[in-house]
Amino acid sequence: MSERAQEGRTAEGPTAGEGRTAGGGHGTGGGPGRVLVAVYGVFALAAGARAAVQIARQFDEAPLAYTLSAFAAAVYLLLAVALGRGMRRLALVACGIELAGVLIVGTLSLVDPEAFPKATVWSGFGSGYVFIPLVLPVLGLYWLSRRR
Repeated sequence: MSERAQEGRTAEGPTAGEGRTAGGGHGTGGGPGRVLVAVYGVFALAAGARAAVQIARQFDEAPLAYTLSAFAAAVYLLLAVALGRGMRRLALVACGIELAGVLIVGTLSLVDPEAFPKATVWSGFGSGYVFIPLVLPVLGLYWLSRRR
């Protein structure tokens, strides 16, 4: 163990920065929360890469859709970092933004398909991603509500 890591240890065990809360339970990025961090990281990478290519090659075809996909990627990245570092409030806000985005964009993409000539990550409530974008913020909010 490095000298710096040893300094971060206390007689009671690992510090909160190592995935444990003061009460001894796992922080937001520990235990099953690590799966959420990993999934958000993968989604940030996938949505970000897709949006970058679409914006670079065909932005004029669907600027709203491609901008929303880039925004979704930024939210996913923010959530991966916030959950991984135990930033509970930031993660709660970001999950709320994600859920609102999925519900609003999902509804609008069905009600007014012309507004979204090309799909976004959140179009059709995430149907292009097996509805994971719809389920993920609900799981995130549930996980965060259990980690007080």
